[in-house]
Amino acid sequence: MRVHFIAIGGSAMHNMAIALHKKGFQVSGSDDEIFEPSKSRLAKYHLLPKTEGWNPELINDSIDAIILGMHAKIDNPELLRAQELGLKVYSYPEYVYEQSKDKKRVVIGGSHGKTSITSMILHVLMDQKIAFDYLVGAQLDGFETMVQLSDAPLIILEGDEYLSSPIDRRPKFLWYKPHIAVLSGVAWDHINVFPTFENYVAQFQLFTDSIEANGLLTYFHGDEELVKIANQTQGIEVKPYTTPTHKIEDGITFIGTNLGWVPLEIFGDHNLQNLMAAKNVCDALGIDEADFYKAIQGFSGAAKRLEKIAANESTTVFKDFAHSPSKLKATTSAVKKQFAARELIACMELHTFSSLNKEFLKQYTGSMSAADEALVYFNPKTLEHKGLPAISAQEVEAAFLPSKVKVFNVSDEIADYLKSKDWNNKVLLLMTSGNFDGIDLNAFGKSLVG
Repeated sequence: MRVHFIAIGGSAMHNMAIALHKKGFQVSGSDDEIFEPSKSRLAKYHLLPKTEGWNPELINDSIDAIILGMHAKIDNPELLRAQELGLKVYSYPEYVYEQSKDKKRVVIGGSHGKTSITSMILHVLMDQKIAFDYLVGAQLDGFETMVQLSDAPLIILEGDEYLSSPIDRRPKFLWYKPHIAVLSGVAWDHINVFPTFENYVAQFQLFTDSIEANGLLTYFHGDEELVKIANQTQGIEVKPYTTPTHKIEDGITFIGTNLGWVPLEIFGDHNLQNLMAAKNVCDALGIDEADFYKAIQGFSGAAKRLEKIAANESTTVFKDFAHSPSKLKATTSAVKKQFAARELIACMELHTFSSLNKEFLKQYTGSMSAADEALVYFNPKTLEHKGLPAISAQEVEAAFLPSKVKVFNVSDEIADYLKSKDWNNKVLLLMTSGNFDGIDLNAFGKSLVG
């Protein structure tokens, strides 16, 4: 098979290019700009385009499949050439399904927790030496790529509700047609695509409608929207999960099980709910309960999901992908609960389209109330880049009430403020889908603890 990637430099796209290369496919691609780590990883496998830019002359009828990334525009010259030649153009998720349509498909969906749940399942499958393929949204320890496509009979897919491609406006997860599906929760996001909450919720109903006959849906019973969706399902098994019994002793969370108290490296109600979702999936895959809990004890979390990046006897620094209001509230509350005797300084970046939208800002009401001190950063230039109206520090402060937040819009200023503090008996939580405009978060965290 010969496949060509339009926008090969994307996080998901370059991982799939490498996965297909490893499978023996002839892979080519192009992009108008490629950043690290995609650049080095593509170069390692001799897949890095010789020049940056779009080259329609590369597109010819010897190509079996074109895979179109979200970074490309609908008037991309390579796409137009492929359409002119009548070549088959796939979106990224469509091609994943093409490669997995004969496998058992497990799909993890929801507004939050997808990567963590997927990572937990992969961790247990690895421990049990079960052959599987996967697609996950973060780089994981022990996995060279975020995508694997082989001859394994099982695939675990993180199911994103965002658009499939510039010419396919359906959510990605509608392509996957799961035999086993997870829904972790519904919290309005991607308002540039789903302008109303009702429109957003409808995508998850469509997802449950796509589950294969006699399949399984496991969902968080504490989410009223998911309860409504589950009550409307037909022809599939429905299995809810909730927050399990647990306790915290000496900074370690223990979960109550039929086998007794099991110590965990992870913590927080959301992570414990994620764990129960993973357990329900593993149960459905035939993994013994004792084997599951034995394996999950060693799970330390996915990258940027309450990831501990620095610590000493009196200070701990975490980074997290949290940026939506529900994620912000859950993550901040989880850290405060785990470190009740320490002062929590929570710092988040408004970085996504939704978070920087003036109308959406009010969704952040009280989302950082659990923090002893709350800091919010945004870059006015990011608003310009996204074509959004300007917002002021005062508007951000008002949006977060009754949480009291200190607002920064210069990266060096927030970094200097944090460096000036006495970090004895404190926890720092850095929450962003970006990097506060160029801060190496791992190095920054280590510099604070000494």
